[in-house]
Amino acid sequence: MTPNIASGQLVAEIAAVIGDVARANILTALMDGRALTAGELAAHAGVTPQTTSGHLAKLADAGLIAGERQGRHRYVRLASPAVAEVIEALMAVAAAGPVRHRPVGPRDLALRAARSCYDHMAGRLGVGLAEALDAQGLVAVADGSGAVTARGRDFFHDHSIAIDSGRGSRPLCRTCLDWSERRHHLAGRLGAALFTHALDQGWVRRAETSRTLTVTPPGRIAFHQVFGVDDAMLVP
Repeated sequence: MTPNIASGQLVAEIAAVIGDVARANILTALMDGRALTAGELAAHAGVTPQTTSGHLAKLADAGLIAGERQGRHRYVRLASPAVAEVIEALMAVAAAGPVRHRPVGPRDLALRAARSCYDHMAGRLGVGLAEALDAQGLVAVADGSGAVTARGRDFFHDHSIAIDSGRGSRPLCRTCLDWSERRHHLAGRLGAALFTHALDQGWVRRAETSRTLTVTPPGRIAFHQVFGVDDAMLVP
């Protein structure tokens, strides 16, 4: 199928769909990579379930979300990693804008320390991991792009990190500008594989109702000893 030409009109249409507070809150809530119900998204959006249905329809029509049914329940997720990258980029632009005089609370601090960005790790944890892997020559990060080196492929294979799973059009290694750190963390298949491995090993835990990740005590040891992440990047 021939893709659409990314004309100014189409860009403006997508931007208009995102440019509603409730819909922006819905997309942000889906940034942890998990599928949520309409009721859960209504709570995140701060609107009624009936209003949420209308917002979800507009987001689906724009190709920003996708639905899936399990039993009697219908869940919603972001349509693709590309959508997550757009939202993260918008968050970086927003964070770099004029300062809003709002007190920084514990939830903000936790998100800045470690969070999920769709299917990879972000915040100080994600940035620290990217910088550690780059410093060791396992990945090469420059000018907003990333690549896995030959030495890196051997390293990830030796540590059972499945960087070649989910092959397809998705790149192996790319960078994503972190909105809170203003530096890059790793995305692509590598970023997803590192996150999956960290979850499976119990190095990080998801929060129940937000994108926040908690680095466990074994995780602090592993991120430092296995990957060389600076201890300062692992402190909550």
